[in-house]
This record gives sequence, C-alpha cells and structure tokens, in this order.
Amino acid sequence: MTASTAASARTPAWAGLRPRLSDTGLGVWLAGALVLAFLLLFLVLPVGRVFYTAFIEADGSLTLGHFGAFFSQGLMKESFFNSLYVALMSALFAALIAVPLAYFTVRFDFRGALLIQTLGVLPLIMPPFVGAVAMQLIFGRSGSVNLLLDQWFGIRLPIMEGLNGIIFVEAIHYFPFILMNLTVALRNIDGAMEEAALNLGCRGWRLFRRVIFPLGLPGFVAGASLVFVKVFDDLGTPLVLGQTNLLAPQAYLRITQVGLEDPMGYVISVIMIVFSIAAMALSAQVLKGKDYATTQKGGSSLQRRQLSRVGSLMAYAWICLVLAIVLSPHVGVLLLSFAKVWSFSPLPDAYTLAHYATVFQDSSGMIKNTLLYCGLAAGLDVVLGVTIGYLILRTTLPARQWLDWIATAALAVPGIVLAIGYLRLFKNVTLPGTEMLLTSTWLVIMLAYAVRRLPYALRSCVAALQQVHVSLEEAAESLGATKLRAIRRVVVPLMAGGILAGFVTSFITAAVELSATILLVSAESQAPMSYGIYLYMQSVAGRGPGAALGVLAIIVVALGTYLSHVVVERTHSRFQPAAKESASS
Repeated sequence: MTASTAASARTPAWAGLRPRLSDTGLGVWLAGALVLAFLLLFLVLPVGRVFYTAFIEADGSLTLGHFGAFFSQGLMKESFFNSLYVALMSALFAALIAVPLAYFTVRFDFRGALLIQTLGVLPLIMPPFVGAVAMQLIFGRSGSVNLLLDQWFGIRLPIMEGLNGIIFVEAIHYFPFILMNLTVALRNIDGAMEEAALNLGCRGWRLFRRVIFPLGLPGFVAGASLVFVKVFDDLGTPLVLGQTNLLAPQAYLRITQVGLEDPMGYVISVIMIVFSIAAMALSAQVLKGKDYATTQKGGSSLQRRQLSRVGSLMAYAWICLVLAIVLSPHVGVLLLSFAKVWSFSPLPDAYTLAHYATVFQDSSGMIKNTLLYCGLAAGLDVVLGVTIGYLILRTTLPARQWLDWIATAALAVPGIVLAIGYLRLFKNVTLPGTEMLLTSTWLVIMLAYAVRRLPYALRSCVAALQQVHVSLEEAAESLGATKLRAIRRVVVPLMAGGILAGFVTSFITAAVELSATILLVSAESQAPMSYGIYLYMQSVAGRGPGAALGVLAIIVVALGTYLSHVVVERTHSRFQPAAKESASS
C-alpha cells in the first residue's frame, strides 16, 4: 500500500462532503432567497396569521380573552379533552397491536414473518376516513360482527359507537408507524446484550420488559408520537363518523358556519399546533439523557429463536386475528364498492358494477384533478427538496440549516390550520392579470399539498445527495462544466432514485389529503378524489360510489408505494457495486 493510498484510506467518507467557500456565489444566494420566500409566503406567514388573529381583538389590540372564552364554553372544553383522549387511546391501542407484532416477527423464527410485516403496513395506503364507513358496516351496532355475535351468543359489542369508533379506526390505520419504527429499532439491538441477560437468568416477560423493549424505546417513542399527532389533527374520520365534538371538526365548523372573522377557529388552530409540537418535543424529552447505542454494526442482532408447537399455534392464531382486524377496512371498502344492497346482513345481499360506472361517469374530473394537483405538488416538492438539500450539504450559505428546519416544521402544522391560514392571508389576493381570487382557484389546493408534503420529499432528496460524492461534481467542473451544468448533468441524474422516491411519497400522501382540501375546494369542478369520497359518504345512497372511488384511490396509492419501493431497491443495488469497489480499493 502506497503512502497516498494509506492516507486516502484514513480519510473519513464524509470529508469530501464539506462545502466550499466558493459555493456562496450569486446563484446560491438567489436559490436560497427563492426557497426562503416560498416557505415564508406559503408556510410561515399563513400559520403566523392564524396565531396573530387568535391573540387580537377586532380593534387590533392584543388579548388573551379568546382563549378564556374557549375554556369557558362547555362544548370547546369537551372537544379539547375528547381530542386528547382519542389521540392517547389511539396511540395506546396502536401500541398493543404493533409491539407484539414487531417482537414476534423480529425475535422468533417462523414462516411468513416478512409477509406478516408487509400486510401490517397495508393500512397506511388507505386514509382512515375512507374505511370508516366500511368499518361501521363490519363492526357497527348492526354490522357483520355484531349480527353474528348476536345470533351465536346473544351479545353485541359497542366497538363503533361514539368516540370508541374513532379510536378503533385510527388505531388500526396508524399502528404501522409504531410497527415500522420499532421493527427497525429491535433489529439494531446487539444480540450480545440479550445473551448477557440470559446468562444472568433473565428470561421471558422480564427479559422483554427490562432489556429488549428499553433498547427499542427510541423506535417505539418515534412511532407513538407520530400516531398521537396524526390522530389529534385528523378531521376526516370524525366527520365521516358523525362525531363533531373534537378540536379539528370544531375548527372546521367554526370557519365554515360562523365565518373567517370568528376568533374561536383560530384559537382552536393554535391549540392544535401547540399540542402537535409539544408531542414531538415530549418524545425527544423522554429519550433525553439516556444512551441506547450499541457497539455492533453489521454484527449479530437479536438471535431468532424457535417457538414450541403450542407457542407457534398461539402466535399464529393471535397474528391471524390481528391481521383480520387491520385488513377489514380494505375488505369492507371492496365489498361496499360492489354491494347493491348491504344492510342488516353479514355480507351484501347483491352485487353490482354500477358504482364504478357512476364514478367513471360522474367523477372522472375528480380523478384528473387528483393527478394534476398531486403531480404538480410533488414536482414542486422535489425541486424544493433538491435545492434545500444542495444548499445544506454543498454550500456555506449563512443560516442554511434554517431552510431545513422551516420546511420540516410543516409536519407539525395540521392541514386544516394551514387551510385556515391561506383563507385568511390570501382572502383579497387576486392572480396577476386577472380578477380571480387566489383562494377561489385550484392553485391554492396544490400549494397546500406541496407545503404539507414537502418534508417527505426533502428527506428523500437529502438522503440521495448524501450518497453522491462531491468529487464527481468537482470532476465535471474541472472538465469545463459550469456549476449549473454540473448539477444538471451529474448531480441530479445520480440523485434520480431519491428524487423519484420523494416524488412518489409526496404524490401518494397528497392524494388522500382531506383536512386542507375540505376547506380550500370552492367549487365541485375543483374537487379531487379525497373530497369526492367525503361527499359521497355523506348519504347512504352515495356510499357505494364513494367506496368505488375509495378503491381507485387505494389502487393509486398502492401503485405509488410499490413504485417507490422498486425505485429505492434499484437505486440501492446500483450503488452497491460502486461501494464494494471503493471499499476493496
């Protein structure tokens, strides 16, 4: 080995990613200014306007009276505590589903573990409000399960009544957040720690409680906090189930029924943002000051153990029961989309294709709108994601990290709050050269989608850029390429996998967005699929077409999810040979 080879071997891989002072040219400043202007105009200022309105009187003076009025009203206090209760109980029941599922599939060796984990993630491809009606038909007072229980045992279970129904639907839909995060965390545990505990006599439930679960706590806390925030901010599920005594429905009703000048809608919005941020901060505080790191990297993880025959039967029985419950919304929506009559019977009495014919005849515009809005929003997201990622990793632009923080903050902003901010901030703004109000056009819907889904695309683009060594860009510039040409011809093509994954992630999550959509749609001709599903589900006669449209939405999301996985895998396999070659040299 030569001296230069030895020196390069000692150089850390990230050394080449250091930005260069020469990168802070006019183009960098312009790109940073444009990104900052977008974030300020369509995220910071709308949310800031919501906060400002919540703290001012009609004459412009500051006040806390609106918050006092909020907590003095019985309905508002009830909605506040109901939202907390529903979010906490949903996170608890989601944990009861996800923790054993993650533990069994990681800890024990039995057939179908990968299939079980894959099926366990399927609920995420369907928004909860789509399956809420189907869940009523299956688990409601006169649903399939209760009809059979009443026939066989003479009992009925109040699964879908009141707040219980919301908790049940939300827990089933969002438990994959805990499952995915906890599974990764458990796989990263050093198997030597388990062996040490076993040698000291720690086994069974005690081993899980004192060793394994505490080491996987970061993954569990990350997933549970996401479940809490998502449920706390959800608008569609309570509305579809007819429960309006929660914060998100109350904010929607105050703005739509009382008007934009009503301060109570803004007070509710502020409380929702504060609790979303508090949930994320609390999750970080829970892990603060504790060390969960292990020394193994690529070594032995938790050793898979064989279950006894009785243990296998019990595990399979429990897992099959869980999967039957969590996949029931998909089955219910599919059956409802073909059902001609489904009332007071375990299964539909007759089947038809008329609902799909109705959808394609009356709602083809909604499908086109969804593709247009989500496609433009996802495209804008990846442009912003690539730009922000490049500014962070390749330049020395002052305070560039703030761009990342501001963009990521969109995760803590509920869709209905962002929509209220847009309606308030842009209520008198017209499009240049026209007399059309911005809030009456579909552009505001697309912008809301882009802002809400920007963090997903940003993370994918940053991860992709971190895999592109800066020396490749430098080589292009040394051959005479300009900075812009090197980015366009070298950096962006090498990031293509991450860019496409970010595009698809933003697209599929925007396709089922309802919270912002329901306030920003000003005409039925502008409605996307999510809004159409909600409208159909408002009447018994429309539930069939609504389910058919929901099935189409699920297919779109499922295809997008599959495509993103394919892209990520192909990108990973493409980088593997280069990584091995680099390591061998």
